[in-house]
Amino acid sequence: MAKQDYYEVLGVSKSAAADEIKTAYRKKAIQYHPDKNPDNKEAEEKFKEAAEAYDVLSNPEKRQRYDQFGHAGVGSSAAGGGGYGGGMTMDDIFRQFGDLIGGHFGGFSSFGGRQRSGESHVQRGTDLRVKVKLSLKDVANGVEKKIKVKKYVQCTKCHGSGAEDDKSITTCPTCRGNGYVTRVTNTILGQMQTRSICQSCNGQGKTITKKCPACYGEGIVSADEVIDINIPAGVMEGMQLSIRGKGNAARRGGVNGDLLVVIEEEVDKELIRDENDLVYNLLLSIPQAVLGDTIEVPTVNGYAKVKIDAGTQPGKVLRLRGKGLPSINGYGTGDLLVNVSVYIPENLSSDERSKISQMRTSSNFQPSRSIKEKIFDKFRNLVE
Repeated sequence: MAKQDYYEVLGVSKSAAADEIKTAYRKKAIQYHPDKNPDNKEAEEKFKEAAEAYDVLSNPEKRQRYDQFGHAGVGSSAAGGGGYGGGMTMDDIFRQFGDLIGGHFGGFSSFGGRQRSGESHVQRGTDLRVKVKLSLKDVANGVEKKIKVKKYVQCTKCHGSGAEDDKSITTCPTCRGNGYVTRVTNTILGQMQTRSICQSCNGQGKTITKKCPACYGEGIVSADEVIDINIPAGVMEGMQLSIRGKGNAARRGGVNGDLLVVIEEEVDKELIRDENDLVYNLLLSIPQAVLGDTIEVPTVNGYAKVKIDAGTQPGKVLRLRGKGLPSINGYGTGDLLVNVSVYIPENLSSDERSKISQMRTSSNFQPSRSIKEKIFDKFRNLVE
C-alpha cells in the first residue's frame, strides 16, 4: 500500500513554516493519542503516521530530501513502511510528543492551538504528474530537461481573484472574513472547540458579486507552460521528484500545486542496470577465450579496455570499479560487471571440423575436476 504524503498526514501545505508544522503535529497527536482512543487500532496508526511525518518535516535536511525525492529520499518506503520515522519506537514517539508540549501527556485543554485573528483558509492547486524517460547516460551524469505541460495558470485579467474588479469582492458574512466557523461543545474532557471551513465562501473569507468574464469567476485558465527540470544523477526507475509550485494554480488565489516527475528508464541496448551496478555480457570467440585478448567494453560514457587472460572460462565476472552509476544520496559509485560468455560456432567448414576433431582427444581440451567443481558451484549459486 502506498504511503500517504507527509504534508497531507499533518494537514499542512508544502510551503508550511516550521511553527505551523509543529502546531499541526501537536493537534494530530492529541487527537489520536492512545490514552484518548483506547483499543482503537486506526487511531493508533494515525498517531504513528503523524509522528513519522513530523520526524521528517521538522528536520530541514530530511524535509529537503523528501520534497525532492518523496519517501525514497528519506528511506521510509524502501522497507515497505512500518519503520516509524526511520526506525522510531512508540517510546520514541511519546518522548517526542512530550518534548513538543513541554511535559507529560495529561489533559487536553491547554494543548490546543488558537486560530489567529483574520486567518483564512488558503486554497492549494492540485499536483500534476508527468513521466520523463532517461537513458543510462542521463542517469549517470544528471540532466536538464524541458517539458511542455498543459495546466491551470492564474488568470491575467483578474490576477486570480475571480472578480471583475476590486469592488466585486466583499467580506463573507458567515465567517466574517476568517474562512472558518468555530463551534464549542461540552464533552467529558471539558469544553472542546472545533473549527471547520466556512461553507459559504469555501474558506476564502470573501465572496464575489460579479465574476471575471475571462475565467468565469474561477481565477484560473488553462494554458501551456514549458518547465525546466533539473534531474540529479543516480535516480532510479519509479522514483518521483517534486518541483514545488509548478503544478496547477489554485482557484481564486492561493498556493500552486507541485509538479511530480516520475522517472522512467529507457532500455539500454548493451548494459543492464542492477541498483547502482551495471552488467555487460561479453561474448568471446573460442580463440579469444583460449589465447587471451584485450577487449573494449561499453560504459555509460564511452568504452573501457579489459584484459582477457588465456584460458578464461564462461561465467567469469570481471569487475570494473567505479564504472557504474552514482548513488542518489552521494554514497559512492557502482561498478561495471562484465560477464564472460563464449560463442560456440554453429557452422564449420570441413577443414575446421577436422582440426576440432583432432583436439577432441587432447587432455588439454578435457575439463579438470577442479574446473568442473568451480563451474558447478557458479551454477548452484545461480539457481538457488
